[in-house]
Amino acid sequence: MQQLSVIILAAGQGKRMVSDLPKVLHLLGGRPLLTHVLSAASGLEAAICVVVYGHGGETVKSTFVGESSILWVEQAEQLGTGHAVAQALPLLDDAGVTLVLYGDVPLIQSETLRPLVDTARQNQLALLTVQLADPSGYGRIVRSDQGRVQRIVEEKDATPSERCLSEGNTGILAVSTAKLRSWVAELTNENAQGEYYLTDVIALAVRDGVSVQPFTVVEPLEVQGVNDRRQLAELERYYQQQQAENLMRSGATLLDPNRVDVRGILRTGKDVVIDVNVVFEGTVRLGDRVKIGPFCVLKDAVIGDDVEILSHCRIEGAEIGPGAHIGPFARLRPETRLAAGVHIGNFVETKKTDIGYGSKVNHLTYLGDAEIGSGVNVGAGTITCNYDGANKHKTIIEDDAFIGSNSSLVAPVRIGQGATIGAGSSVSRDVPDGSLCLIRAPRKEVANWQRPVKPKKP
Repeated sequence: MQQLSVIILAAGQGKRMVSDLPKVLHLLGGRPLLTHVLSAASGLEAAICVVVYGHGGETVKSTFVGESSILWVEQAEQLGTGHAVAQALPLLDDAGVTLVLYGDVPLIQSETLRPLVDTARQNQLALLTVQLADPSGYGRIVRSDQGRVQRIVEEKDATPSERCLSEGNTGILAVSTAKLRSWVAELTNENAQGEYYLTDVIALAVRDGVSVQPFTVVEPLEVQGVNDRRQLAELERYYQQQQAENLMRSGATLLDPNRVDVRGILRTGKDVVIDVNVVFEGTVRLGDRVKIGPFCVLKDAVIGDDVEILSHCRIEGAEIGPGAHIGPFARLRPETRLAAGVHIGNFVETKKTDIGYGSKVNHLTYLGDAEIGSGVNVGAGTITCNYDGANKHKTIIEDDAFIGSNSSLVAPVRIGQGATIGAGSSVSRDVPDGSLCLIRAPRKEVANWQRPVKPKKP
């Protein structure tokens, strides 16, 4: 089988985005536009993937610094799509076939592209087209009376009758690399924009007797490019609609499918219920029978079976065990690990903390750099004082300990098994197993105390 090379054109400045960020780095579904296109290419098992970059190129390259499979080629001057492809061709092997994609067309799918690649391997040119009620801005597909594709005319070069054609060019094509190389070498810039159009290779293929096989995409938004923020928002909504449909097909209940955003990868178990305005970022996995209340954000988290997360919680980089109960208004920060049956209540924040089976942290508490055993009760207003201004220190609370409200645990410190900390204590030394620690200033009363008053204004 002939190897597949993919060229992704990503050199455009994107002036209409009105942004310092290169267009292909703007986010859709929480990932750069170019990431989506690269994902579609990887689904085709391409042997070579060349990204042609230009404006903001170093920023684009640094964003994908870990992607060793990408070859980068600079288009120093933007002289058209044909010129861009010409920059990449020296890296390709003539024995294979080449697929041309665009870094600002993020919703293209591998399943749509695969027939084009198969057709190119049969010594034909495969072209992806789209039927549009309003094809303004698109090049038009010109066919013969027999319905065969003859050429593509760009809108600025089209006659009034050609502009009435409804079949638009997506720019996506696949063909023999050797043929593509020879045709690109023949391109001229004698047109309204003074550019080298890749679309002109269609007429050259017809001239040389190469069959041009058009494929019409079913959903026009799959091939829509992003030229401004309005189009980006339109594609975002379509993308989120697709994610919601996938979730419901996999067994999740969405109380309003229009008000859930997936900005990464979400895996769900059975009988999951997700309320409105929940956002998933990074990679999130939900177990069976998980319930998530409204206005929550989950990022890079693993949620066990039968967990309930009440409204307005933010969970990031955390692992939550089965049957845990979280919120409302809780914040679980990275490296938080909760065992089964843990209760985390309102206005509780944790970071780099392990909490054991069945422990409860129900109110107005901060736990950082802590290791908490099972059966522990942490009272309202408790904080672990883990930072001394230079270094972080660890707090250890062993099984069945009871921490009274409004306590400060000054790390490094260990609270022994079954120990009790009286409310209002500030603990800076280890507490033995089973003991009571009570640290309070002596009570003082002053009779007939006169509170200071402000002097009267003259």
